[in-house]
Amino acid sequence: MTQRPVLKACACLVDDRGRLLVFHHPEDKGMQLPKGTIEPGEAPEDAVRRELLEESGIDYTGELVSLGTMDRYCEAGIEGNKHRHPQLWHLFLMRTHGVLPETFDHVAMGSPEEDGLVFSFSWLTHDASLDAFAEPYVRVISRVRHLLQAGAPSA
Repeated sequence: MTQRPVLKACACLVDDRGRLLVFHHPEDKGMQLPKGTIEPGEAPEDAVRRELLEESGIDYTGELVSLGTMDRYCEAGIEGNKHRHPQLWHLFLMRTHGVLPETFDHVAMGSPEEDGLVFSFSWLTHDASLDAFAEPYVRVISRVRHLLQAGAPSA
């Protein structure tokens, strides 16, 4: 029997300098992008806004540009997952036009696994190393970088 993928929404928030918002996850010991599970009946567009708010405190109301989807097979013990399973990530480019701090911390909310964890946010430049990111995040960041270099649509 084929296992249905767990649907995820991933926020690719870019500032006016072309930098991508990333954070250090204290339990997974690595850098990530804001992302989370799409709830039953929730549209991916609504989920990505909710996940960004829960993980960063940023209430994004701007336009979303779909970057398509990405398949990922998640092993047990990764990112708080207890069982191996397929995932389907919905990726969205978001552009912030407001001024956000260079670095900031946010106490995560909304997820039993992450409630109360402090996520440390920063901006990833277009030429920064991706060594601190797990493979699926490297794929997403590479996609974002390619689209920004090609002149991705502004949101």
